[in-house]
Amino acid sequence: MSSTVGPSGSQQPTVDEVHSDNESGSESDAGPAEEPSKAAGKSKKKKKKRKSKAAKLLAAAKGELPDELVEQMTDHAKAENPDNPNINEEEVRKAFKAMQVMEMLQGKTGIGGKNAKDLGEHKFWRTQPVPQLGDAPPTEDGPIEPSKPREEIRQDPYPLPSGYEWSTVDIEDPAQAKEVYELLTANYVEDHDAAFRFRYSAEFFAWALQPPGYHKDWLIGVRVSSNQKLIAFIAGVPLKLRVRKSIIDVSEINFLCVHKKLRSKRLAPVLIKEVTRRCNLRGIFQAIYTAGVLLPTPVSTARYFHRIIQVQKLVDAGFTHVPRGSTMARMIRQNAIPDEFALGGLREMEEKDIKDVLTLYEKYMQRFQMTPVMDEAEMRHHMLSGRGIGEHKNGRREAQVVWAYVAENPETKAITDFFSFYSLPSTITKSTTGEIVDAAYLFYYATDESGGEPAVKARVQALITDALVLANKAKFDVFNALTLMDNYPFLKDLNFGQGDGYLNYYLYNWRTSPLEGFVAQPVNEGGKGIGRGIGVVML
Repeated sequence: MSSTVGPSGSQQPTVDEVHSDNESGSESDAGPAEEPSKAAGKSKKKKKKRKSKAAKLLAAAKGELPDELVEQMTDHAKAENPDNPNINEEEVRKAFKAMQVMEMLQGKTGIGGKNAKDLGEHKFWRTQPVPQLGDAPPTEDGPIEPSKPREEIRQDPYPLPSGYEWSTVDIEDPAQAKEVYELLTANYVEDHDAAFRFRYSAEFFAWALQPPGYHKDWLIGVRVSSNQKLIAFIAGVPLKLRVRKSIIDVSEINFLCVHKKLRSKRLAPVLIKEVTRRCNLRGIFQAIYTAGVLLPTPVSTARYFHRIIQVQKLVDAGFTHVPRGSTMARMIRQNAIPDEFALGGLREMEEKDIKDVLTLYEKYMQRFQMTPVMDEAEMRHHMLSGRGIGEHKNGRREAQVVWAYVAENPETKAITDFFSFYSLPSTITKSTTGEIVDAAYLFYYATDESGGEPAVKARVQALITDALVLANKAKFDVFNALTLMDNYPFLKDLNFGQGDGYLNYYLYNWRTSPLEGFVAQPVNEGGKGIGRGIGVVML
């Protein structure tokens, strides 16, 4: 899992262990030992010019952007979007690099510089059944390695360094659940500047890690043998996944985390191998996972967008800032959210709605190339099990994790639409009072609108407008969404700001051609639009 909690992109330091080969190098700008002559000075200037030109040519060959072009592109982007505070030269370079990744995935180009090294030379991932750098896009979908009978699978856990031992974490035990969220709260995902860090709860893990049919032995911890302190964790939950025309049973791998002080122990690769072994023992040989870092090799990449709700608080927290030439009052007016719903017949989802919502979901998700396949039990769990305790107070219940609403036709009583979002706050790390940014994340939605793409866009935009109304009533600070499903068309109209965090989607032991994420594929190559390849929301 990886997610953006602020204007900076997210980091997943636990994955970096697997990502890095701990290679080091140094550069030196050694000067001459004595004062050069004028002639030598002229010669040196010429050499510098030649070196400069050669460096530019080399950069172009590697697919890097010259500084002059970056400046021009930045100026143009600022002129086109004068109110966007996130446009700068670093952002332009990131967008260009991400587009390179998509071209590389589509087999149109190689990728130069550090990313090629990270992708192609990584020792651990080179041994795993994942697409490798340089692989041509597959002509057909299918497993990279065949499944094995149980007797051919390693029966014993992988060895750990001396002084550590495996632990199957019982997430139903409040004490063990607390250990997990304390470990992740202190050591898991944070933004680039380490200004924000996810703040988990027992209620969140009960919802995220206990779907119908979950396996307790896929919730894996590592403890210090001497005092039983939990110092690492990885989770797998079962998922039925449709990838284009194939429906496969996979494990959804999430929450890989190693205590910051123990990352030199190289525990992350062992955790990945161990959860893979346990999945294999149950006949599961494919997996889906996400990361903010670039590993071999994403099937797609999505980008984060943020809709500011509580402007003053987010500016004070450093999450955003008042654009140059604007004022706080103007920014608050620009981000005002309506008090009334856009849709008629909107109400909270109930048990009686599960069958109709599932039917609506199944039909709507055919629009996308990779989606979860749910049954009624799974829909009930995802939409209702995290609704909290008691009655709503200020827009939320005690211990509420997920909000799910349906639009009901007042005459026929048919469910025409539904949407959902979930809560995952972040601690402001520099706050001395433990202040949080209370973030809502867009989850699944669907509509029965069949009047063509403009009508679908308008309907989905109305749905998300109502989600924002509810999030505002519940006093959320920000509402986050990724460029997946049908999200992209409404982002600008609903005043979502572009973040600089990217989320890479990966499939383990499954080969398929790239799926559309934040970059659309050409229509003549089967492209349907930004985000339309991905219909999976990873928690």
